[in-house]
Amino acid sequence: MKNVLSIQPHVVFGHAGNSAAVFPMQRLGINVWPLDTMQFSNHMQYGHWAGSAIDPPQMAELVEGIGAIGMLRRCDAIVSGYLGSKAHAQAVMDIVRAVKATNPEAWHFCTPVIGAGAGASVDEYLLETMPALADGLSPTHDTLQKLVGRTIETVDEAVHACREIIRSGPQVVLVKQLVDRNSPADRVNLLVVTEREAWMTQHPRYPFARQPVGVGELTSATFVARRLAGDPLRTAFEHAVSAVHAVLKATYAAGRYELELIAAQDDIAKPREWLGAWAIGAPT
Repeated sequence: MKNVLSIQPHVVFGHAGNSAAVFPMQRLGINVWPLDTMQFSNHMQYGHWAGSAIDPPQMAELVEGIGAIGMLRRCDAIVSGYLGSKAHAQAVMDIVRAVKATNPEAWHFCTPVIGAGAGASVDEYLLETMPALADGLSPTHDTLQKLVGRTIETVDEAVHACREIIRSGPQVVLVKQLVDRNSPADRVNLLVVTEREAWMTQHPRYPFARQPVGVGELTSATFVARRLAGDPLRTAFEHAVSAVHAVLKATYAAGRYELELIAAQDDIAKPREWLGAWAIGAPT
């Protein structure tokens, strides 16, 4: 069984951060070690929340505790998401280095959340450090543009941008909410790129009154879980997008705002509606 250290915020009510990522990975047969960087009553899009962030030194202490009992070497991957301060971001970087020092085969899959209210210093730090340390990145379209410092309007431009980032360190870049001027407005584009492969797929854009939070975390979690299970890049990508679509479909059908992870759990494990991906361009 594979083990994932998931370093993300936690909400008591609803699904965001670890509350959106842990269960899907477990449902896919992954043993998850949640390290909650924040403990909030609910996610911040409600406009009101209670709770607090963990002290960054305590994050390191918790991981050192895992190492002290000899278990850190069993960590196969680290998943990191939203970070509320530069100190939290630095703590994650230190943890990644510590895990890799114990198990060089462990890989780090990072969702660099830029411009989400954490502050300019956090954004700058993530832009400068994450690409070089992460084995995989999962930016939104807007974050991808910030990572390469230019506007991206087409899929081909996005592939070139991803490969530019890959040359700085990561092995794979999964772009969520890719904006392509040639795609229909009622579809959501996703793209995954390595040095040699590029695959794109789409799922329907449901007309939610308020877009659910936690979709990005769900996408990353299912992709990482399937890669750890041995799926090839394309299959893991298709599974992740198909699972996300199933959850969104169930959420919209139920008239809910929070993701229907429990109701759609069988489709997370084995999607009934499989969304295939198609190859984009040739290696550069």
